Amino acid sequence: MPTPSAALLARLATPYTAEALFDCLLDVVYFVKNERAEYVVVNRTLADRCGVRDKRDLIGKTAVQVAPPPLGRTSWEQDVAVLRTGVPVLNQLELHVYPSGQAGWCLTDKFPLCDAAGKVIGLAGVSHDLHAPDESAGQYRSVAAAVGHARENLDRRLTAGELAGVAGLSVYQLDQRIRRLFRLTTGQLLLKFRMDAAAEQLRDTDRPVSQVGLACGFADQSAFARQFRRTTGLTPGEYRRTFGTGPG
Repeated sequence: MPTPSAALLARLATPYTAEALFDCLLDVVYFVKNERAEYVVVNRTLADRCGVRDKRDLIGKTAVQVAPPPLGRTSWEQDVAVLRTGVPVLNQLELHVYPSGQAGWCLTDKFPLCDAAGKVIGLAGVSHDLHAPDESAGQYRSVAAAVGHARENLDRRLTAGELAGVAGLSVYQLDQRIRRLFRLTTGQLLLKFRMDAAAEQLRDTDRPVSQVGLACGFADQSAFARQFRRTTGLTPGEYRRTFGTGPG
């Protein structure tokens, strides 16, 4: 006997993609891609952020084709990895930089889609926007000292234990409150602060990349470059060339 969900889906006139539902969510990007990593379903938010008026303009294109180079490359590389391995992308903190130059933080998830034989034939994904918490809220005041300490000490590697001590909480208590306020783990929040600071310095100054990395807690320039590319989709040099406003 089929499951209730299978029985319902079998009766639908057309496959259910949830496109209309996700069109209602302004802070969520939603997409379905085929085995060539081409968009086959997108929501209105994704079209808006790609600068197109009609969602159909994205269908049949890859992330590389939608965003001008070098934007879109990392998203496409993620897609190819999911399609090749079947391993999902889960809760990936990313700084999305749009063709307009506007940037925003999000959490991205991508899941493989398989046929009846188990072969990966596509993927579906969402990216949820992250919003700053209300700093006047009582819950925020309980972690404010730890957040301030983190922002003031980006040049060295901080631990959750150190931040918990500053807040007067256990590591578990701090992480639970950070999750409720920021929708991030303590480690993800620290990474966000470091990448924010790095992006600002790359954009607005001419400091060497190695010095930017040191100022943001990376002793190794190659480690900084790898993390920055994984998070923003661009190498530090590409980000500076694309969005830099600093002297020279």
